[in-house]
Amino acid sequence: MTEHQLIQQFCTARDTAQRLAELNPIAFESEQHAELPAVFIDTSVMFQTFLGFGGAFTEAAAVTLDKMPDHLRQEIMAAYFSPDTGNAYSLCRTHINSCDFSLGNYAYTEVEDDTALEHFSIEHDRQLLIPLIREAIELSGNRLILFASPWSPPPWMKTNGMMNSGGKLKPEYRQAWADYYVRYIQEYAREGIAIWGLTVQNEPEATQTWDSCLYTGEEERDFVKHYLGPALDNAGLGNVKIIIWDHNRDRMFERAKVVLDDPQAAHYVWGVGFHWYCGDHFDNVQLTHDAYPDKHLIFTEGCQENGPHLGSWDTGERYARSIINDLNRWTEAWVDWNLVLDETGGPNHVNNLCSAPVIADTQATEILYQSSYYYMGHFSRFIRPGARRVACAKTLDSLEATAFLNTDGRVAVVVLNRSEQAVEFVIKQQGLQAKTSIPARAIKTFVYEK
Repeated sequence: MTEHQLIQQFCTARDTAQRLAELNPIAFESEQHAELPAVFIDTSVMFQTFLGFGGAFTEAAAVTLDKMPDHLRQEIMAAYFSPDTGNAYSLCRTHINSCDFSLGNYAYTEVEDDTALEHFSIEHDRQLLIPLIREAIELSGNRLILFASPWSPPPWMKTNGMMNSGGKLKPEYRQAWADYYVRYIQEYAREGIAIWGLTVQNEPEATQTWDSCLYTGEEERDFVKHYLGPALDNAGLGNVKIIIWDHNRDRMFERAKVVLDDPQAAHYVWGVGFHWYCGDHFDNVQLTHDAYPDKHLIFTEGCQENGPHLGSWDTGERYARSIINDLNRWTEAWVDWNLVLDETGGPNHVNNLCSAPVIADTQATEILYQSSYYYMGHFSRFIRPGARRVACAKTLDSLEATAFLNTDGRVAVVVLNRSEQAVEFVIKQQGLQAKTSIPARAIKTFVYEK
């Protein structure tokens, strides 16, 4: 890094037309601005290697995209998955069986007591979901990796006899349920889709009006230790990552401890997944890393609840604040919820309507890019898989920041200003400074060669 070296600037600012807008570059200088706040970068101090950003392939997203004219569908897919012109998503999620963002409950075998899985079929997914995933993989240059989560086992495996409203996995079906994950991975592989990882259960502490299933920490531990881990190993799928918890940050350490303090269970566990629906609790992310530094952390789901929130700037800020704070606490991937929803914030078979970064208005045949799309892009376009987080220290509470060194030698620094005032500050590295500013309620990404 040298004096006069240029730094690219990209900005999205609340209540303006700036959306990932590239501004005039700034340059590193030897001149000192001691009176200004600073964001200090040190690329010699490195932390976790980053895996990727992404969203979720749901039946709701697939159905919504299918209702759009082909050219608009293609625009949305490129906006997410093109590494050149879009948000360059590289790590995504999908659901095993149905979830709330399906058109209704379904399982891959609904035949009572089908423990041999003789009637297992993913035909339902072949209609819209699998073609969507394949299209995304192709657009990503075949670099997209995918993990899958169950919301509920089939009704016959559960204590309440239904997929909705909680209930538990019956003990006598634990082996069949473990075999079910294996069969799912194998069937998807036959469709040309590799499953990189699994979460054991989506939100295992939530009794929802939609597809849900309850596990205590001990039940999750024992299922992984005695059933799921061995089943994957026995099928030659020991490389598939097992992710526990997959629920909110508030209890992630407490739940992770139950599983990871057991050496047999911990042997099978790659990492801990978490959501954001119950307060920030960022300290619990750090604590989980500190206690179990050999395990990986991944944000597996977050969205703005209760409707589409069209035009809201708050959703984008919520994403950025969460991403920065999670990344700065050793999180290795950050995955949004639905990629696309319709103008109602659905479809959803129990009216649990939400927002998404892209809303496809199926009535007006129009694409409505939300603030969260642009805020996500400030990270996903510039922090690429394989990047290492580097030291990033700031001197002003109103700024939040993170920095990564990419494998191509480019440094990406993301700065969020959630205050009502524009802020002048300097980016400092190796004795050089670059003077810049960020508008009120704005996000900026700075990119330069190391």
